[in-house]
Amino acid sequence: MNSGPPPGPAPGPAEARLDRLRGRALPVNHNARTISALAANPGCARRALMDAAGVDKQKIAAHIGYPAPFGQSRFAITRGNAFEARVKENGAAQLLTLLRGHLGLDVTEVGYTDFNDVGGNPSRELRHARTRQGLTGRDRGPRTLFDHPLLRLRVGGRHAYLEPDLIALRLDGGFHVIEIKSFPVIDGQADPGSVAAAAIQSAVYVRALRDLIGESGGDQARVSHETILIAPRDFASQPVATSLDVRKQLGVLDRQLVRMTKIEALLDSCPQALTFDLDPDEDGTPRRPRAELAAAVALVPASYAPECLTTCELCFACRDEAAGSTGALGKSVREDLGGIEYNAQALALARGQLPSAEQAEIAALLLRAAQLREQLLGEVIG
Repeated sequence: MNSGPPPGPAPGPAEARLDRLRGRALPVNHNARTISALAANPGCARRALMDAAGVDKQKIAAHIGYPAPFGQSRFAITRGNAFEARVKENGAAQLLTLLRGHLGLDVTEVGYTDFNDVGGNPSRELRHARTRQGLTGRDRGPRTLFDHPLLRLRVGGRHAYLEPDLIALRLDGGFHVIEIKSFPVIDGQADPGSVAAAAIQSAVYVRALRDLIGESGGDQARVSHETILIAPRDFASQPVATSLDVRKQLGVLDRQLVRMTKIEALLDSCPQALTFDLDPDEDGTPRRPRAELAAAVALVPASYAPECLTTCELCFACRDEAAGSTGALGKSVREDLGGIEYNAQALALARGQLPSAEQAEIAALLLRAAQLREQLLGEVIG
């Protein structure tokens, strides 16, 4: 007989339906990367529903024939860990030098507190309680850096535990989230995609830290929307500090989290019997027919965009499903061609096909764009 935790309060209707969607699998734990990915495509009902239920999207994608190789490479993880260790060595002395210049810290006595465990106890609840006491307690003393703080954020009705790289405390009582990344800053510029990913991930930590401060009766405004990115300069081991303003990312994240707490509307649009259960055997091998599971996934509408390839485990399945649609060309194309769902339809309008009344404006723009293209090609060839 399968033994489990003692029964708690009966789940509400929405929670019971989310449990049914997930099936017999345990809910997948969220982390900063998965939460930040939620904000990458807030219009996707499929992702919102699966993440609210804690569905393992990677296993679903693999079983229906669209496995996606997600996660950092071993080389990238090793490089990142080595750079973080260098930045934090000797009580983070190198980092403190950077922060004094970047934040205007002027301290003669600094403190360095590590929340990695509590007396050898790795319990998440205990580490979170110690983090709360260390960051909000009156006896925190002259501390400047907090290493391995454990925060938490409520996502889809469950707490996700999060561990930012560092938190800096200013003498005026304000907090700054610090993210340490191993991608290089070359001549003052870093890869835009990497910076964008770091910004939304930092926003997740800011939201979680603000929640902790607020739950303790403090002023959430003490947590700055300006986070600090620490990265190597010009491929060397010398770190450089850069400010990231994450107000925009916070707005997107907050809207998505609110949407997940109001998941009932999405559930109401789905069949009552819908489930993504893999029906695993004793060894964990899925037994559910692939076609049946794929059909269940297709019942929940997706909003595919090329950006999904770097943020969602179902990206290849959704890309195949979206083939031929304007949305598959990107969010900007989908918005510019509002009301035109398929590429073939857009091409037909560009060739002069008579549009419907609601398509008249976009049809005129497409026709004009096609004429300009032919004119430019003619000039080049001529």
